[in-house]
Amino acid sequence: METLQQYPIHQTVSTRWHDNDIYGHVNNVVYYSYFDTVVNRYLIEHGSLDIHQGEVVGFVVESQCKYLAPIAFPEQITAGLRAGKIGNSSVRYEIALFNAKGDLCANGYFVHVFVNKATGRPVAIPAHLRVALEKLLPA
Repeated sequence: METLQQYPIHQTVSTRWHDNDIYGHVNNVVYYSYFDTVVNRYLIEHGSLDIHQGEVVGFVVESQCKYLAPIAFPEQITAGLRAGKIGNSSVRYEIALFNAKGDLCANGYFVHVFVNKATGRPVAIPAHLRVALEKLLPA
């Protein structure tokens, strides 16, 4: 069983009222939004990704989520973030969501391919971004 300690970066994620579906728990599609938010918050906060003026952006090309236990508003959850693999132009992020009791509620991944914003063609991960990504590798 995975634990939060297996992830080098931890972030708090607030559930929102509209995240719940008619069954009273967070809708499955919202988990992907949490994953995307956790990754992009990390990249932006570490000065590695300039979503407005940068020449390089990450396109999500693959994703997966395993749902293990329900989450519902107004829970605060903790996300663990790590890099599973860093390639020449891509990275596989691994994300896990834990409830306040520390139970694993969901885990999954997505793959970013970094591309030139103007051409949409893959590019090598820029050095400053690679430095931030390497901090996501497990010890």
